[in-house]
Amino acid sequence: MRQITNDGGVPVAVLQKLDRIRGLRRGANYLLHFAALATVFAAGCSKTQTASVLGDAAHPAPVRFYTVAEETARRRIQAVGSLFAFEESILSSEVEGRVAEVLADVGDTVKQGQPLITLDPKELQFEVDRQRGLVTQVRAQLGIGPNDPPPSDPKKIASVQRAEADLFDADHKYSRAQQMYKDNLISQQQLDEAASRFQSTKATYTVALQEVDRLKALLISSEASEKLAEKKLGDAAIRAPFPGSIKARSVHPGEYVRVQSPVMVLVRTDRLRARLAVPERWAGWVKDGATVDLHVEAFPGETFQGKISRINPSVAQDSRTFEAEALLANLDGRLKPGFFLQASIPSEKQDKAIFLPERAVNYRYGRLQSVSAERQSRHRTANPSRRPD
Repeated sequence: MRQITNDGGVPVAVLQKLDRIRGLRRGANYLLHFAALATVFAAGCSKTQTASVLGDAAHPAPVRFYTVAEETARRRIQAVGSLFAFEESILSSEVEGRVAEVLADVGDTVKQGQPLITLDPKELQFEVDRQRGLVTQVRAQLGIGPNDPPPSDPKKIASVQRAEADLFDADHKYSRAQQMYKDNLISQQQLDEAASRFQSTKATYTVALQEVDRLKALLISSEASEKLAEKKLGDAAIRAPFPGSIKARSVHPGEYVRVQSPVMVLVRTDRLRARLAVPERWAGWVKDGATVDLHVEAFPGETFQGKISRINPSVAQDSRTFEAEALLANLDGRLKPGFFLQASIPSEKQDKAIFLPERAVNYRYGRLQSVSAERQSRHRTANPSRRPD
């Protein structure tokens, strides 16, 4: 057979075989180059990671060691609650009348005894005058002056003395009539008339004594009515029973109010009540008189203090908490009833805890980020800035 050759005289089959050999060698070279690059890249990444994490001679990583200690610490009880006014009263009218003037409004600070609302006093003044007239009349019947006390001896009253004189005269005339009747100087009819007059004057004397007792009782009643009328006249001005602030008012000038009609709400804020909900497991550790640290959102970073004054003896079944009340001063009026509270209450309970220096703790975004400490050590240190772990 004759072989087909190219222009150079080399057979075509030989040329095709040579091309396949060259292609295999070229592919092997590509693989070798890729493997070398991958090895270099991996080595570089490994070196970078090692240097960034562990550091190297050029960039050493700082390492600090701290000693932790196990100590005994007193636990503090965390509780939440709200502020309440020390006193809150709904003021109402004790008398009927038309509102003449409103002297205080919502938000005003008032003193004890300060007038808040006044009613028209005309009708009340008329009643006072009427009762005073009755008292004067009774005193005149008793024969005593405006400021004299009631008579202790009724026989000193003029009406009684007159009745007593009539009785004395009738008694003597009746005695003489009896003697004259024995001597047959007067008739039986004349003796009976003398006896009848004696009995009449005796009854008149008894009535005079009883009238004195009645007038004395009437004087006491009239004077009491006079004082009551004067009190009602004074009640025409509704006053603050304690120092505080006006929370609400419900009347306006010209309105007619009746007895026990609410007119204002007064709250006392110079002292406040902090009512705290304490978990039931701390029932045995909350004591009267303990000083409580209080925090409110209106004044962040500030601590207010109060003292436990009352502890509720029962536990609420729905929340499993009991109420503890603390009193705190609020003379500047910064705290307001209704504020939400976060409280820290001291207790006598002691627990063992791990302490470490505060500088060993790193916080980021409010969470514990890292702690560099030798936690395996149990040696105690006297660092004052340590905090419990």
